Amino acid sequence: MYCEVIIDQDAKVLDKVFEYIIPDGMDAREGMRVLVPFGSRIIQGFIIKIKQECNFDKAKLKSVHSLVDDFACIKPEMLQLMKFMARKNHLTLASTLRLFITSQMREGKVKKLFKNFYKLNSAVDIQLPKTAKKQQQIVDYLKAQNRPLSAGELAGFSASSLHSLIDKQIILRESIHVQRKPFTIRQDEHRVTLNSDQARACQLINGTQTFLLHGVTGSGKTEVYMHLIERTLAEGKNAIMLVPEISLTPQIMANFKARFGERVALLHSGLSSGERFDEWNRLFEGEAQIAIGARSAIFAPLENLGIIIIDEEHEASYISESNPRYFTHDVASFRASYNKCPLVLGSATPSIESYEKAKNGQYRLIELPTRANGKEMPPLQIVDMMNEIRNGNSGIFSTQLLFELANVIKNKKQAMIFLNRRGYSSFMRCRDCGYVAKCEDCDVSLVYHKEDQRLKCHFCGKQFKVLTRCPKCGSESIKQGAVGTQQVVEKLRELFPDVKILRMDNDTTATKNAYQKILSEFKNTLPSILVGTQMIAKGHDFENVVLVGIVDADQSLYHSDYRSTERTFQLITQVAGRAGRSESEGKVILQTYAPRHYVYKFAANYDYKGFFRKEENIRQTTLFPPFTKIIRILFASHDENYVRDLLKICYNEIRQLKEKYPQDFVYLDAMKSPVKRIADKYRYQILMRLKADRADQIEQEAFDIVNNHSKDTVFFEVNPQNLS
Repeated sequence: MYCEVIIDQDAKVLDKVFEYIIPDGMDAREGMRVLVPFGSRIIQGFIIKIKQECNFDKAKLKSVHSLVDDFACIKPEMLQLMKFMARKNHLTLASTLRLFITSQMREGKVKKLFKNFYKLNSAVDIQLPKTAKKQQQIVDYLKAQNRPLSAGELAGFSASSLHSLIDKQIILRESIHVQRKPFTIRQDEHRVTLNSDQARACQLINGTQTFLLHGVTGSGKTEVYMHLIERTLAEGKNAIMLVPEISLTPQIMANFKARFGERVALLHSGLSSGERFDEWNRLFEGEAQIAIGARSAIFAPLENLGIIIIDEEHEASYISESNPRYFTHDVASFRASYNKCPLVLGSATPSIESYEKAKNGQYRLIELPTRANGKEMPPLQIVDMMNEIRNGNSGIFSTQLLFELANVIKNKKQAMIFLNRRGYSSFMRCRDCGYVAKCEDCDVSLVYHKEDQRLKCHFCGKQFKVLTRCPKCGSESIKQGAVGTQQVVEKLRELFPDVKILRMDNDTTATKNAYQKILSEFKNTLPSILVGTQMIAKGHDFENVVLVGIVDADQSLYHSDYRSTERTFQLITQVAGRAGRSESEGKVILQTYAPRHYVYKFAANYDYKGFFRKEENIRQTTLFPPFTKIIRILFASHDENYVRDLLKICYNEIRQLKEKYPQDFVYLDAMKSPVKRIADKYRYQILMRLKADRADQIEQEAFDIVNNHSKDTVFFEVNPQNLS
């Protein structure tokens, strides 16, 4: 017997199948991890195929050294997914396989946890002398608890007495597998009766289609998801439910745990290595039937899937922008097709691409047009900050927002203040010579973090001392840039010193369970104000939030990106939807310096369809996705001369493709990346915009050109979410 093995090395030169002999008596199966001789080393690989004959000279073949596990950790479906992703996203087979198991498991750093437990031996008649008082205390305690106890639970008793009882076989010590379970918020099940729109959605979602569930914020999409999963479990099948942010998982998990109990497992990067392994293992072994998590949960080791759900499907976080690059929707679509089950994409503000597919019949559109509680969407008031300046108010907050905040506090309610910029200010600049503090390794300005008294790079994470004088001209006249969440919190605490002000961004949620602690404290504190970035903009449901303030709505509007208006509309709609979700009326204050921009008109009226028609027309006229396909080829290296020369070679050959397919190219150019350097790697790029008919063919030919010249310094991106 022979096997085809993928070596667990993410290098393009090794991206091929290697054949080995399976020794007699070895129970090798497809999907198993093995150790194989490779050159002078013994390294890990994955068996992807078992076969009777080999394609090479048998005398030159080596034998598999040993099995790493006694089970196949890569299931048949995932082996097919590996081939699909490698072809679709131009990935190495090894990098794709690594997505399917936890990195700690692959590196052998984590295994099942076993702990010693102690119990009374029921086969022994316990007779202790009266002098053995400490031993009798342990026996009495175990009788009272009537269950095996861990060493920690017996820590208050004499260790020598415990060992004496074990020696006498009065107490038995046994090693028991212990699950490392992620912390989740505990709550009772809250079951509601579906309204007519929700019931209709549940009835329509079946079969093997892709469904776009377009429901306004507060329309009860989560309840629809739970009913669909309940139906799936009743059919004996399994489910995957994805959310875009780790910050959403505590609330989602609380809802799902209350409904489904231990049938739910959580997968995301915020878990400890032990927790992640145990949750993965519960899914793998069938102990849990529902996988919930962020992007990576799409690779949950579940078989017999009955439904896949992607909530807030428009979110950019569903696209992996670091290697290996992939689009979660593509993976979900493959798994849904493989399992012949429905794929549900849910959003209050679907991506233009998804809504276009629904409009054209590729997806089936299902709508939830009203809030589940029957209430209207909160009125959104646009405040012109230029008028505020003309009236003498140059502060962060408009007069109207301050007035509404005071009312919230007076009525012992809650407010959320949204600003999608963390830190204290966006840069530090010398007023005299114009010097801006930049990262040594990245071509970006450093962000001032006042709490830490540090300048931080939000790309590579490096930190520097705060400027007190200009290093270029010596001036002490230092200007701070645009306001960040830290400064908003500081100003609010000055204005409302007796009110609890909480902050939620990447800086405050870096530690384990920080999300849960912040959200729990906010929920249980009246009055209170939560300041945050896009982490607070979606999914959260707090009954006492009656005011949402959007401090700088223009921030995402003027990015040099064709998606900037779409992202602005989505963020405004999502964060506005946090207000007035229960009995109390809600209100939204949006601060802008461009109040007449069309995106605010549509957002103020929660008019997604109107916005879609406008945006669709613009993109159709200017030939941007979904009416074309953008290919970005990113070159990155520590050696700028090398990466620039490589770019020129590839670009000259790709220009010949344009001559070959002149009608299919809308745009082609080579340039420095907008952020020229990240983590001390110089970045150059080729951008192509292609008409749809032959886009896939041209993409493959361009990939072949690049692949012939470079092995490890080039990344392909299709319709990238971020061109910086």
